[in-house]
Amino acid sequence: MKLTLVAGDPESHPTNSPTLYKTDRGSWVVQGWGVDDPDALAALNLPAGETAVEIPDRMIQFFK
Repeated sequence: MKLTLVAGDPESHPTNSPTLYKTDRGSWVVQGWGVDDPDALAALNLPAGETAVEIPDRMIQFFK
């Protein structure tokens, strides 16, 4: 998988995290804060091998 940096959070200094990447497979990779709230994780009912990350609303503008 090839990742192309799209944007880092412009309000996060010095790391610009969360960060969005576009892949060469027609998908996105999102680097963000790991969701560890037990109630939220239970509501998501994630299958094995999946995880959830949180990003701020201000990052949505970078999805094209």
